[in-house]
Amino acid sequence: QAATGISLLSLLLGAAAAAAGAGDAAMGVLMAGQQAAMGKFLAYNRSQEASADAAGAQYLSAAGISGRGSIEFFKKLQNLEFRYGFQPSQADEFARTHPMTGDRIATLQDTYEKDPAWNRPSDPEIEKRFARVKAKLFGYLAKPQDTLRLYPPSDVSIPARYARAYAHHKEAHLSLALEEADALLKQEPDNPYFLELKGQILLESGKPGEAISALREATEMAGSEPLIATLFGHALIASEDKANFAEAERVLRAAVARDRRNPFAWYYLGVVYAANGDMARARLASAEQQSLARNMAAALQSARMAEAALPQGSADWLRAQDIALAAQAELERRRNRNK
Repeated sequence: QAATGISLLSLLLGAAAAAAGAGDAAMGVLMAGQQAAMGKFLAYNRSQEASADAAGAQYLSAAGISGRGSIEFFKKLQNLEFRYGFQPSQADEFARTHPMTGDRIATLQDTYEKDPAWNRPSDPEIEKRFARVKAKLFGYLAKPQDTLRLYPPSDVSIPARYARAYAHHKEAHLSLALEEADALLKQEPDNPYFLELKGQILLESGKPGEAISALREATEMAGSEPLIATLFGHALIASEDKANFAEAERVLRAAVARDRRNPFAWYYLGVVYAANGDMARARLASAEQQSLARNMAAALQSARMAEAALPQGSADWLRAQDIALAAQAELERRRNRNK
């Protein structure tokens, strides 16, 4: 609010100066006012980020978890700054959205070292789960050769097999990827994420029919976790067996009920609605997906078409209206911004 007030005041003063014939002065007032407003906004943002750091320290303390990991993370950020030649100066401090990394480390280091949990070792169970998360992300995001170098075949741990399964899958080595997934399931047959992995490998290798069993089991075990359920719904649709479409609709409706901001679930729900001949709800699902993708022109068109075809006053009709109004408002805002 303070930044907005400064900006408006500078506009008024600039207009007054321009009206008095002092064009250069008007420009100077406007520029100074905008700079002051931005400075106020950035200062506010830095204070919010500092508060977030303090809150994070409080949460870790309440959970009895050492803050060493937090400090290590900020030091990694600082090392990246040094690596790319960023040399912060005193002037930079006032042009940043976040506090200086060195200042954040100094503040948090003092807070964490005073906490009783500072020297407490990590929970082995959390470390085990975290190792799996890191391996899955690395296997999914890194180049396969880098994954196989970090997790060589000689490493038969669960994280290593998890990472290699994705590496082999990305290289289209189906048998090797399934070998790793099956080895994981042999160790933990009731792990829904390992079932999801096997289903994903089969689905993305052009075998949706074979993926259905693993993904159905994973969805049931995970309590219809939205991302797993979406993958299951995708497999049911990709099987091109109309006998699977009713189940796909049910699964995907459950997925969007739990996570309305899942564009993939809305997309596949739209596909199955269309396949079942329910074009009104297919267009509504498309509007949901397009709105989440920020494709407001398409969302507006789909929502209006859905609204015209849905029963007036129904929940879906009202939702189509909401999407249309929000999309139209966003399009107008963009037009005004570009004037």
